[in-house]
Amino acid sequence: METELKHAAMIDTKLPRHELKEKFAPFFRRDVYGPTGRGDPPLAEKVLLGLALVTIVPARVVVAVNMALFYYSICRVCTLGVEPRREDDQEDYAHIGGWRRVVIVCSGRFLSRVMLFVLGFYWIRERRCGPRILKSSDDENFGIEQLEENERPGAIISNHLSYIDILYHMSSSFPSFVAKRSVAKLPIVGLVSKCLGCIYVQRESKALDFRGVAGIVARRAHEAHLNKDAPMVMLFPEGTTTNGDFLLPFKTGAFLSNTPVLPVILRYPYERFSPAWDSISGNIICRCAILFFSCQFINHLEVTYLPLYYPSKQEKDDPKLYADNVRRLMAIMVWSYF
Repeated sequence: METELKHAAMIDTKLPRHELKEKFAPFFRRDVYGPTGRGDPPLAEKVLLGLALVTIVPARVVVAVNMALFYYSICRVCTLGVEPRREDDQEDYAHIGGWRRVVIVCSGRFLSRVMLFVLGFYWIRERRCGPRILKSSDDENFGIEQLEENERPGAIISNHLSYIDILYHMSSSFPSFVAKRSVAKLPIVGLVSKCLGCIYVQRESKALDFRGVAGIVARRAHEAHLNKDAPMVMLFPEGTTTNGDFLLPFKTGAFLSNTPVLPVILRYPYERFSPAWDSISGNIICRCAILFFSCQFINHLEVTYLPLYYPSKQEKDDPKLYADNVRRLMAIMVWSYF
């Protein structure tokens, strides 16, 4: 449904701006490229793009490619002679231990942060909200229980704006993501995804496959909650990207394990080009989005970590209620920016 809305927003550019904003608010852009990412930017922007294309962009591309190859080499060395774990039609190296895992994780986190620096994220503002109890007046189940300091969430829950989100979370916690099965076969990226412990899904398949993956996600989240050496699970429960001003309804896969989750809010303040993959999906601009993004000398990212959210008994019995309540809490933080 969200993809259809995005495509409709791109096609229906003849709508007045206020109508477009009302119909497709979660995908409405506010940068110099217009509400659907197809506008003609001003002359000054074109000049800045031209200058960046012959100066900082080539340098960033060269450094980024070399860093990706370097990390791929590290992963290749660390997995030599090691059989990947194969379970539930999945394949990964995330459960290897010893020095191999330490090298993969530490170098992955460090190089991801360096990659962000290369892309212009010189400073990343992080804010952490301490444990506290929050309750709404109309819902006794909506809240956060204060947990032990060493309590480990089963999954990290984040809003989703762009591919940069993945780089940030890799640098922060190096978790396992849910990815298309085709990702595992890609050069370079395929091996890295297996080292992350990605959970692969065939998105073109029938619903039965999705239910199977939801079960895998729940088991992995439960394992991560109980075992500090297990890879953390990272999920974007909206299932798509938005402009960052809204939270779409959450899918329940992340909440089936009945374990506490760590909600994280990402926000990209910008002046020229929005890094959010919202209405530009499917458009030719989407293929050039990284290029436009790289043309900005400085990019900004703000991250808010909410307290661990521990489900009540009612939420454990009803994953939909659990997902909705976490979404409501995160929405409060999203709207607090505006």
